Amino acid sequence: MTTEELLSDLYDKTLVGDKPAVLELTNAGLAQGLGPETLLYEALIPSLEEVGARFERGDFFVPEMLIAGKAMAGALEILRPLLAETGAQTIGKIVMGTVKGDVHDIGKNLVNIMFEGAGFEVIDLGVQVAPEKFVAAIQEHKPDIVGFSAFLTTTMPMFKANINALNKAGLRDQVIVMVGGAPVTQEYADVVGADGYAADASAAVVRAKELLAKRRATAGV
Repeated sequence: MTTEELLSDLYDKTLVGDKPAVLELTNAGLAQGLGPETLLYEALIPSLEEVGARFERGDFFVPEMLIAGKAMAGALEILRPLLAETGAQTIGKIVMGTVKGDVHDIGKNLVNIMFEGAGFEVIDLGVQVAPEKFVAAIQEHKPDIVGFSAFLTTTMPMFKANINALNKAGLRDQVIVMVGGAPVTQEYADVVGADGYAADASAAVVRAKELLAKRRATAGV
């Protein structure tokens, strides 16, 4: 199999979420001497971007996004340590968690996979994350972005509690705050004082990149 054929096949198999084939092709590519960045940036990431585009158009739905994301996540497990060895640059760092009182994580996990696939380093704090845990993680990891996820309308007020905690700790200006989840709207995000909101995982990555570019331009970085 030529390099072009392998990358094309890896793209196609990621698109349909064929995890065993994605793992096999990832290993085959490495065995052929392809670098982890080549596999990531010439097959896996473009494929996941196409998944996001199809979701936006209504051609794909959440199940298709999930299986493609899981196939990609399997490849990332193989590539992540190799990428670390090569010193591949991440485009940004995000701390993510489902807010206190909420145990839903499917949406958050899908967003995490999309962020990782796009080249972000993701620190996932899990579910039921209290404000002080977000504060501690931001102090420890110094991320560019913090993401709050809520699936229940009853837990959405935790967005405001988390932002208040960041203000109290003097961290609010150091990090971009993004919020999301099934019941969340742009209007609600504006009310609680978040910097960004996205309706789904693919839109979250696009929005995060926009916010990060804007912040870096303002900071002159």
